[in-house]
Amino acid sequence: MGTLRVDEEYLTQIDGARRHLRALISTKQCAPIMLRLAWHDAGTYSAKTRTGGPNGSIRNEEELNHEANRGLKIAVDLCEEVKSKYPRITYADLYQLAGVVAVEITGGPTIDFVPGRKDSNESPEEGRLPDAQQGASHLREVFYRMGLSGKDIVALSGAHTLGRAHPERSGFSGAWTKDPFKFDNSYFVELLQDDTEGWLKREFLLKLPTDEALVQDPAFRRYVELYAKDEGAFFRDYAESHKKLSELGYGLTRRSSVADKNRVTLTRSVLGVVIAVTVFMLGYLYDSHIRSRLLSTY
Repeated sequence: MGTLRVDEEYLTQIDGARRHLRALISTKQCAPIMLRLAWHDAGTYSAKTRTGGPNGSIRNEEELNHEANRGLKIAVDLCEEVKSKYPRITYADLYQLAGVVAVEITGGPTIDFVPGRKDSNESPEEGRLPDAQQGASHLREVFYRMGLSGKDIVALSGAHTLGRAHPERSGFSGAWTKDPFKFDNSYFVELLQDDTEGWLKREFLLKLPTDEALVQDPAFRRYVELYAKDEGAFFRDYAESHKKLSELGYGLTRRSSVADKNRVTLTRSVLGVVIAVTVFMLGYLYDSHIRSRLLSTY
């Protein structure tokens, strides 16, 4: 899909947008829907045809009206506030940055964000996103189409730790975890509740058919069990999988941010001072040694 030219001004706007998004998402408590926006923009990618993906096309009315995207106009409109202040940033970068920030400010892992996505005005056909009423084979079909793996499927599903389902949007109601504004591994812990306790919990916590599939499928279940007992492993794998999802179709390479450049400049300045002082001291000691030898001669 090609990448955007990212210069210093663009990186400055990215840094500003990140700060703005932190404040906006914290104030509005909209982390779950911002993460959903990022996912749904990226999750249409086809590795075979190299179409869809994180290209900002979800803002197009046609795609925004897809059944799976109900309610996402709220997130699109919220992002317009940031876009108006940092106009050079593409929608594609903005939506993915919003997803990264949403995870981080709710206690999740730090996700490496690399800007450079181009916007597209062409939307993919409807039906590329996961259907929550399907099972394991459907999940594999959707995620493999994007070029993702079984581990990616389970790790990314862990983001259901945030938010809740709304009947007017998905036909389902309820939250997956007890604290839908905290990013942790509790989604997997809840999935593994035994049947007796599980039936009681279902009055309050949501389990979709696609959630159940992660426990019932042996290949998926081993990751569910790992993440339920080791939050660090979940965070590491989630950060890696989220980054892959957010960059589908792009050959993005890391560019130093403005903050990175400032740190490099400061480091070089300090190093220069240290070298200068060292040279001065060596010169001073050498001169002192010469004077000492001359004095001792007389």
